[in-house]
Amino acid sequence: MAKSITDLLIGKIVAILENEGTTISSVRDEVDSIKEELRSMKAFLVDAEADTVKTEGEKLWVESIRNLAYDVEDIIDEFMYHMYEKQSGSRLSRRLHKTICFPKCLWFRRKTAKRLQKITKKIKDIPERNQRYGVGLVAGATTSEDIHKLVQNQAESSFFIMEDELVGIEGKKQILMGWLMDEEQHQTVISVVGMGGSGKTTLVAKTFNNERVKRHFDCYAWITVSQTYAVVDLFRSLIMEFHKSRKEDFPANLNAMSRKELLELLVNYLESNKYLVVLDDVWDIKVWREIKVSLQERQLGSRIIVTTRKEDVACNSFGVRSHVHHIQPLLKNEAWELFCKKAFSSNEHKTCPPDFVSLACQLVEKCDGLPLAIVALGGLMSSKKSLDQWQQVCNSLNWHLDNNSLLDPVKNILLLSFNDLPSQLKHCFFYCSLFPEDFVIRRKKLIRLWIAEGFVEHVKGITPEEVGDGYLWELCFRSMLQVVKRNGTGRPRKVKMHDLMRELALSTAEKEKFGLIYDGREGMEDISTRRLSIHKMEGEIKSWPGMSKIRSLLVFATGMSSSSFSNALVSQFKLLRTLDLEDVQIDKLPDAVVYLFNLRYLNSKGTLIEELPESIGHLRNLQFLKIEETKIEALPDGIAKLLNLRHLSMFRLTGTNLEFKLYSGTKAPSYICQLQKLQSLKTTESEGDTIRLIGNMTQLRVIGISNVKERDEIDLWVSIKKLTLLQSLVLMASNEDEILPVKSQCPPLPHLQKLKLIGRLQNVIPWFSSLHSLTSLYLHWSRLEDDVLPQIEALPNLTRLRLCNAYVGEELCFRRGFVKLERLYLLNFASVKKITIEKGVMPNLHNLWVERCMELKTMPLGLEYLSNIQSMGLAFLSVEVIKPIRKGGADRSKVQHIPEILHVFEQSSKQVYENLA
Repeated sequence: MAKSITDLLIGKIVAILENEGTTISSVRDEVDSIKEELRSMKAFLVDAEADTVKTEGEKLWVESIRNLAYDVEDIIDEFMYHMYEKQSGSRLSRRLHKTICFPKCLWFRRKTAKRLQKITKKIKDIPERNQRYGVGLVAGATTSEDIHKLVQNQAESSFFIMEDELVGIEGKKQILMGWLMDEEQHQTVISVVGMGGSGKTTLVAKTFNNERVKRHFDCYAWITVSQTYAVVDLFRSLIMEFHKSRKEDFPANLNAMSRKELLELLVNYLESNKYLVVLDDVWDIKVWREIKVSLQERQLGSRIIVTTRKEDVACNSFGVRSHVHHIQPLLKNEAWELFCKKAFSSNEHKTCPPDFVSLACQLVEKCDGLPLAIVALGGLMSSKKSLDQWQQVCNSLNWHLDNNSLLDPVKNILLLSFNDLPSQLKHCFFYCSLFPEDFVIRRKKLIRLWIAEGFVEHVKGITPEEVGDGYLWELCFRSMLQVVKRNGTGRPRKVKMHDLMRELALSTAEKEKFGLIYDGREGMEDISTRRLSIHKMEGEIKSWPGMSKIRSLLVFATGMSSSSFSNALVSQFKLLRTLDLEDVQIDKLPDAVVYLFNLRYLNSKGTLIEELPESIGHLRNLQFLKIEETKIEALPDGIAKLLNLRHLSMFRLTGTNLEFKLYSGTKAPSYICQLQKLQSLKTTESEGDTIRLIGNMTQLRVIGISNVKERDEIDLWVSIKKLTLLQSLVLMASNEDEILPVKSQCPPLPHLQKLKLIGRLQNVIPWFSSLHSLTSLYLHWSRLEDDVLPQIEALPNLTRLRLCNAYVGEELCFRRGFVKLERLYLLNFASVKKITIEKGVMPNLHNLWVERCMELKTMPLGLEYLSNIQSMGLAFLSVEVIKPIRKGGADRSKVQHIPEILHVFEQSSKQVYENLA
C-alpha cells in the first residue's frame, strides 16, 4: 500500500511540474529532489508490497515512508492553494499583491522550499536508520507465497469434507458431472468461476472424487496452480498424478528430466488414454497456453476443469469446446442451514436457539452467501456462549477478521485476490469500501470519483473515462466487485462490494490512513485520514483537528440540512478534491465551496439547492459537476469559466414515466460552448443559439437537449454532424404537439449507442435502420400512425427497446428480427388491441413489461415462443387480459415457463402487487 501511495504521488508531482511550471518554478529543485528520492524508495517498497509485513521495525519503516509521502502531498497542495488564492482576486487586488504583498509571497515560497528540503533529509535518513537498527525485510515475514501455501492446504482439505457438512452443492455437482460424462468425444474445458471462498474448489473436489466420474476416465490428475508456478513443475505433477491414479510407479529420474523430456513423456502417456485434469486456482490464461501442448486432442472424450476467480480466464475459448459454470452465492435458507451446522453443532438437531436468531441472521447476512465465510464465522461463533459475546462480534467484525485466527481462512482467501491487484486498482478497490454496506454503486459515478482523486493513470490516446472503465472491468473480472446490473453493451452499470471484502478493505484503509467511515456512534478527536465518509450524523458536522488534510468528503447522511455545512466548516476542507452531497437536504451551496481551488468533483444531485453562485467560475480545476434533480433552473454566466469541466449533468424531473414531460432541461448561457473539454451535457434547454453553438463542443459524447422546435432542424443536424464522437443523444420537443425536427436524413452516427426521442414524429424515421451501433432506443409520445417495427427489427445490437405512446394503430406485430433484444417495454398505448410475437423473433428476450394498454383484449400472442424470458410485468391492464393466465385459466400453459410474472393493479386507490408465476 505504501508503494501504491508513492506511485500516485510521483505521478502527481510530475503532473504539477508539467502543468504548473510557472507557479511552481521557485520550488522546482526541491520537488525534483523529492521525486527522485521517492522513485528510489519505490524500488525498496516493491518487496514490502509483496510481503505481509510482520516485524515492528518493518511496520514502522513502511509507515514512515507513507507519512512522508503524505507530507509531500500536503506541502505541494498548500503551496498551490496559496498561489491560486493570490491569483484569483480582482485586477486591483492582484496589482496590490505585486507591490505590497510580494515580499510575503516570496517568504512563503522560501518557507515551502525549506519544508521540502527538510522532508528530503528525513527520506534520506530512513535507510541509514534502518541499517543502524538492522531493520529490513527479514525472513519470517509472511509472504504472498506463504498465503498461497495456506490456501493450497485449504484446497486439499476440500477432498475430506464430509457430505453432511455440505449445503447447496448437489445440483451444481450434477451439472458438472453431466458435462464430464456426456457423449462428446472432442476435448472439453469446463471453467468454474467465482470469488475467493465461493466454494469452487469444494464443488470440483466432490465432483472429481465421485467414483462414477473416476471410472469414466482412464487416468486423472489434480494440480493446484500458484501465481508463481513453473511449467516444468506442472508437467512433473501431472505425470505423478496420472501414474498414481492408475496405481503405477512413476519414473525414478523424474526430477532430473528436462522440460522437453517431461513433455515427451506426457504426450506419449496420454496418446491413448482418456484423461481428466483439474487445474485449480488459475490466475492467468497463459497457464493454459503453456500446458495445453502436453494435453493434446485425441478425440477420446478427455476433460479439463479450470477453477478461477477471474472472469476473463473463465470466458476464454481455450481453442476447444468449453463450458462456463458461474458459482452463485448460497440461497438464504442454504446459508442459514450451513451456519447453524457450524455455530450450533453441539445443539440437538443443530438448531439456533430463539434468543440468538436475530444476531445469527445479522452474521449470516454479512457472509452474503459465501460458503467459506459462513463456515469460518460459524466455527468462531460456536465458541461464543452468551448473547453479549455474539453482540461484540457483530459490532466489530473487521477487528475479528484482523485478529482472530479462526477467521484466517477467509482473510487469506480474500487477501490473495487483493495482493494480486496492481497499485492503481488497490486505490480504486479501497475507495469502494467508503460506500455504505450493500450500497449499489453506479459505474459512471465511481469512475468519475476515481478520476477526480487522481487514481486513473494517463494513457496516451485514451480518455481517463475509458481507462477507468477498464479498471472497473478488471475488478469485476477478478470477482472483487459484484455486478448488480449491466447496460445494453454488457458493461457493468451498477456494482456492489461483498460485505466481508468491504470489512477487510475498510480495516486496511483505516490503518493506511486512506479513508475512514464516521457512523455517528463515537466522537473523533483527530482526523489523520485522507478521505472521510459520513454515514450517520445528528446535527451539524463538528470541526475536528486534521480536517485540512482531507481530500475527499462523501456524505450519505441524507437527513442533514444546510445548517450542518457552515462556511467556516467548509473552508477547513481547503484542499478537498471531491465533495459528494447527493440527496443531502441542503437548500444552499455553502459560499466557501467556490474557494476550494483543488475541487475536481462536486455532486449535489437530489438536493434542494435553487441556484449556483456566479462565483462558481473560481473552481477552475472542476471536472465533474452534477446538479440533476435539484431546483436549479438556470446556470450562471460564471459556468463558462470552468474550462476543465468534462461532465455536466443538470436535468430536473418534472413528471412520471408515462407523462409527456418526463423532465426539464436547465438553461445555460451561450458561453457554455467555450467548454471544449466537455464530454457529456445533459440536459440543456434550447434557447436562442443553443443548438447551433453546441456543435463547437466537439468532444461531446453525450448530449441531451430539451425545448426543441421544428424550426431547429437545420441547425440541429449541422451541429450533430460536428459531434463525431457522439454515443448518446436525447431530444425533447417543447410540447407534446411540437413535431421533433428529425425528418431529414441525419449525418452518419457510427458510435451512437443510445437514442431517446421525446415528442411527436410525423413519420417513421428512415435513418433508424442505419444505426448499427445502437443498443438502446426510447420513443416517447411519438404517436406514429405507421408501424415503426419494420425500420428497427434488423438493428444488429439493439438490446433495449422502450415504446411509450409511440403508436396510434390497433395492432403491434413483431414479425422478424430483434436478435439481441433483451428488454422490451410497451407503455401507454391508447388504441392497441392486439400484440403478436411471431415464432423465432426476439430469441434473447429476458424481460417484457406491458403497462396501461387499456384497449388490449388478450395477452401478447406468442409468449410461448420466448424460451429465454425471465420476467414479465403486467400493469394496469383490463381484467379480461389477466384472467386467462391465472392458475386454471385457458392460457395458463402459455406462460408457465416464465419464472416471474408481476401483476400491478389499483385497489381502493392503492397500488397492489402480486406474482402470478
